[in-house]
Amino acid sequence: MIPEYCRALEENEISEHCFDLIFAFDEIVALGYRENVNLAQIRTFTEMDSHEEKVFRAVRETQEREAKAEMRRKAKELQQARRDAERQGKKAPGFGGFGSSAVSGGSTAAMITETIIETDKPKVAPAPARPSGPSKALKLGAKGKEVDNFVDKLKSEGETIMSSSVGKRTSEATKMHAPPINMESVHMKIEEKITLTCGRDGGLQNMELHGMIMLRISDDKYGRIRLHVENEDKKGVQLQTHPNVDKKLFTAESLIGLKNPEKSFPVNSDVGVLKWRLQTTEESFIPLTINCWPSESGNGCDVNIEYELQEDNLELNDVVITIPLPSGVGAPVIGEIDGEYRHDSRRNTLEWCLPVIDAKNKSGSLEFSIAGQPNDFFPVQVSFVSKKNYCNIQVTKVTQVDGNSPVRFSTETTFLVDKYEIL
Repeated sequence: MIPEYCRALEENEISEHCFDLIFAFDEIVALGYRENVNLAQIRTFTEMDSHEEKVFRAVRETQEREAKAEMRRKAKELQQARRDAERQGKKAPGFGGFGSSAVSGGSTAAMITETIIETDKPKVAPAPARPSGPSKALKLGAKGKEVDNFVDKLKSEGETIMSSSVGKRTSEATKMHAPPINMESVHMKIEEKITLTCGRDGGLQNMELHGMIMLRISDDKYGRIRLHVENEDKKGVQLQTHPNVDKKLFTAESLIGLKNPEKSFPVNSDVGVLKWRLQTTEESFIPLTINCWPSESGNGCDVNIEYELQEDNLELNDVVITIPLPSGVGAPVIGEIDGEYRHDSRRNTLEWCLPVIDAKNKSGSLEFSIAGQPNDFFPVQVSFVSKKNYCNIQVTKVTQVDGNSPVRFSTETTFLVDKYEIL
C-alpha cells in the first residue's frame, strides 16, 4: 500500500505523505485487527466520495437548465405579445403584482431577456445550497481542513514541516533551472527529431530522423563566413544543402559557404544551411530499446518493463516512459523500480521517470502489478531530450571568406522526440 502514496521507500517521501499513510492505515486496522479491504476501497474511503452529493448536484444542474429554458420561452411570449399590440395600435398588456402599478410587457420582456443574457455569461458556479435539516451526505474536504489545522498547530509548536513537491515534473523543473545559452555573434542551432515505431514482440517497424543546422548572425561584419562541417556518421545519412550554398565546395571540402562569395548571409534571422535525413528498419540503430512483458496472474497482470541504451555516445535527459493502464482498477502496486514513477489517475497512465540515461546508466527495469489484460499496457510511449545529436555531424570551425581568419561562434545542440512508440 505504501507505493500507492510514495514513489520510493525513503524517509523524505514517507514524511511528505505521512498523513495520507496514517489515514490509509486507519482504514486497514480497526481495534488492532486488520479489516478486509483492498486498495480501491481504501482510496474511496480516504477520498470520502459521496454518491448522494453527486446526485444532489446533478438534480440541481437539471433544475437550473429547466429554469433557463422556461425563462427563454416566457421572454419570447412577452416579446410576441408586445409586437402584436404595436401592430394593432393598442397599449401593450400590463403585468401587475402585489398591488403595485402594472409594468408594461415590453419592459418586462426586456428585463427577462437581460436576465437570460446575464445568466448565459460564463461565471464561476456558486456552491449548491445545502437543504435544511440533517443530511447524510459526507463533507468533502473536511479531512483536508483537519490536516491543515494540525500542520499549523505543529508549526506553532516549533516543528519543521517539509513542503510537498509531488506533481512537479522533472522536465519542467529542468526547464525552470536551465542555464542561459551564451550566444556569440555567429550562433548555430543543430536540431534533430526522431520518429520511431517498434513492435511489442521486437522488430523495428520504422525509424525516421530529420536534422538541420540553423545559422544566425547578429553582426553584419561576420556575414561573409564559411562553416567547417565534420561528418563522422556511418549510418547512411542523406545530406542536402540550401540552394544558395555552394554544393561543390561542400562535397569537396565539407565547407558551407554561399555560391557567390561576395554576398553575405542574412543578419538577425535563422537560416537553414544544411539538413539531413535517415530512414531505416535496422534494429541496431534504435537509440533506446524498450522491452515490455505483461504476464497474466491470478489477480490481474504482472508487468516487467526494461530499457537499454544502444548508443553509448548519447546522453538522454528527462526520459519519461509512459505505460497506459486499465481504467477503474486503481493505482498499480510497484515492485522494483530504477528511478521514479508517477501515476496519473485522470489519464490512466503510469509514467516512469528517469533524469539521465547514459553509458554509466544504460539499463534499468520496472516491475508492477495491476488488474487488466496484456493488451491494456500498449502502446508504450517514450519522450526525452538530449544535448548530443544522434548523427555525428558537427560544426568544428568558422572562418571568414577574406583571409580565412577564425571567428568565434556558439553552438546549441538538441535531440528531440517527435514520436516514439512500442505498439
